[in-house]
Amino acid sequence: MNGTDNARVATAELAERPRHTGGSAITRSQILLFATSVGIIVTNLFAPQTLVGLIGPSLGAAASEGGLVSMATLLGYAAGLFFLVPLSDLVENRVLVLRMLCAAVLAAAVASLAPSAASLLVVLFILGAACSCIQVLVPVAASMAPPRQDGRVIGDVMSGLMFGILLSRPIASLVADAFGWRAFYGISAAALALLAILLGLTLPRRQPLAHTSYAGLIASLVALLRQEPVLRRRAFTASLVMAAFSVFWTAVALRLAAPPFDLGQKGIALFALVGAGGAAVTPIFGRAGDRGFTRSATILCHLALIAAPGLAAWAGAARTGDAWVPLILMGVSAVLLDIGVTGDQTLGRRAVNLLQPKARGRINGLFVGIFFIGGAIGSLLAGLAWAWGGWNAVCAVGALFGVAALMVDWVEYALWR
Repeated sequence: MNGTDNARVATAELAERPRHTGGSAITRSQILLFATSVGIIVTNLFAPQTLVGLIGPSLGAAASEGGLVSMATLLGYAAGLFFLVPLSDLVENRVLVLRMLCAAVLAAAVASLAPSAASLLVVLFILGAACSCIQVLVPVAASMAPPRQDGRVIGDVMSGLMFGILLSRPIASLVADAFGWRAFYGISAAALALLAILLGLTLPRRQPLAHTSYAGLIASLVALLRQEPVLRRRAFTASLVMAAFSVFWTAVALRLAAPPFDLGQKGIALFALVGAGGAAVTPIFGRAGDRGFTRSATILCHLALIAAPGLAAWAGAARTGDAWVPLILMGVSAVLLDIGVTGDQTLGRRAVNLLQPKARGRINGLFVGIFFIGGAIGSLLAGLAWAWGGWNAVCAVGALFGVAALMVDWVEYALWR
């Protein structure tokens, strides 16, 4: 951020925050509640990435169409961020979260019974939209943070989100291996129902500051993008980062199921656990942002996104012989990729949450909605790249997204130095 942006952030940190009844400052138990909640909800968004190999054939989908299963949930999530999350600036947030969770419970239950690929895609889109309540919970946590500790609180909550993202794949694989892919959605519906009960009893109320109509809120999204250069830059690079993330994780299960790895669902689940290590660095990046290292940390994240697909391509080139060394290298690339994604998301979320407290819900929805559009595009391209050129094509697409993010960093430096 340039000097003007920093001044705006400092001013925003001192601005009035939305009213809540959870106390003057967020507690450790409340942070744990937020982190656990977003971690449980977000599993529904990324589980399809590891279930593509099972869902597609069982419903008669072609190999090139497998990415649509993962894309549907992410597109639904993006739609929810654009059209549902802005309500957090208008409707009391506790009520909004509970209503969206109830919709998610119903959608997950229906997904477990979907008779065709077309019906499943529709239901997963709705499930993704309902899961956007995550981005109502995160601004609630940020609004409760003490001054100049937003990065710490957001980083801690984001660690729960990232653990949920990274653990969603092994959990889904293990459940699918034991009971089939439909069982995952049945279990998810039950977990979301329990979470709705818990949040109904414990979630603090948060009254938004905005006084306008829903149509006015939606119309203001374009104005916010025009007014906030930080939001535009961070949302764009986040979309590139999320695309690289989705490209890798949508296709890696297909590569691991082939020689020389020949992993089943249990093996793929164990591999996915390796990537969860990347979530451990989330609070570190939040604190780096608090201390003024946003730009340098962001560049490191984007360099990691370029290196990870290169290492993955090298590991995936093995066809015969001992698979342990290539598998370890593949695991290192997964951790490197997840660190880059986690860092970029945490730093970007911190930056945009400090812009306009009265529009925090809309800004957060725009930021995350734009980067999930990138994730949906990445999922679609992963299926196409796999069908066209196999694993090497997948890694090349992922690396290109990382290069594009780094180019944005360079342009930003050239313009604002």
